[in-house]
Amino acid sequence: MMAWVKRAGWPVGIAILIALVLREGVGDVMHVIGQAGFVLLWLVPFHALPLLLDAYAWHLLLARRASLPFLWWIATVREAVSRLLPSAGIGGEIVGIRLARWRVRDASFVTASVIVEVLVTIAVQYAFSALGLVLIIASTQGGGATSIGLALLLSLPLPVLAVLLLRRGGVFHAIERFAARVLGSEHRLLQGIDGKRLDAEIDALMCQTGLVFRSFLWQLSGYVIGALETYWALAMLGHPVSIGGALAIEALTQAVRHAAFIVPAGLGIQEVAVVLLAQMFGVNHDVALSLALVKRMREVLFGCLALGSWQLAELRRTRRQALAQADEHVPAVVPTVVAVSGAGREPEAESTR
Repeated sequence: MMAWVKRAGWPVGIAILIALVLREGVGDVMHVIGQAGFVLLWLVPFHALPLLLDAYAWHLLLARRASLPFLWWIATVREAVSRLLPSAGIGGEIVGIRLARWRVRDASFVTASVIVEVLVTIAVQYAFSALGLVLIIASTQGGGATSIGLALLLSLPLPVLAVLLLRRGGVFHAIERFAARVLGSEHRLLQGIDGKRLDAEIDALMCQTGLVFRSFLWQLSGYVIGALETYWALAMLGHPVSIGGALAIEALTQAVRHAAFIVPAGLGIQEVAVVLLAQMFGVNHDVALSLALVKRMREVLFGCLALGSWQLAELRRTRRQALAQADEHVPAVVPTVVAVSGAGREPEAESTR
């Protein structure tokens, strides 16, 4: 059902984006972007910084059992899978668990760290959105902020309920038992899964309040730093706004995008949110839409690089595994002993047995 909804969301998002561009005028938007020029490409490597802070939060939850550069790379792949590929909302997390197990073999521990990290991310998104609401109400009339705030408030019970269920324990063990009854205990999807141990690992992490809070602060710092992308992009497009304005635009754009999760990659929805929010800070239509398209282009470029690196890593790993298996099946070779007797005679190789 969810897959069908996701597929239906593609044409909706594309239609919204096309309508928005046609309404504002393609020529005017391209002119604004063209005036900024290739300097806009600096936004692509800049995005690595907020992701590094996000990866450090995961690094803490993983008890530093994998290196920070490796987890940063996984963070880029996770984001790209979630935002660019037609996968379920948890597609990036599933890929992240698989890649992290290249270095940390304990599947339950890795999975627990990702689940707790996702819960922390949800809390960060609510806190960041609340910060954006405060800033936009303080800086503008805040007419559109009321509905966004109401939507956030109405959706708040869902993550709170998820946390309470996980703290109660036994959730994944119950899911495992249900799946075993439906699919059979020998089904390949259930191999290697220990729901009871996963519940215990999640509970152990969530009991470490200081650790979870530090993870929260590092993730929130990443979100705040990420808002500088909006600030910098508007400056390069010739219409700078305050740091507070950039934070409000980024925070509420993130809130709208996550609320419209049925539309893949928030296509069209994100652009509309950026345009409306930027205009609340005095940015004209052409520049606001240019900002939306620049942010989308940065997302695509950075994501494609991450996905390409992931495929290369998978190919190299598969090749190494194939070579290792081939070496295991090669019979041992007995060294040849060369004997030389007398001058001018050809060496005779001793036959191997």
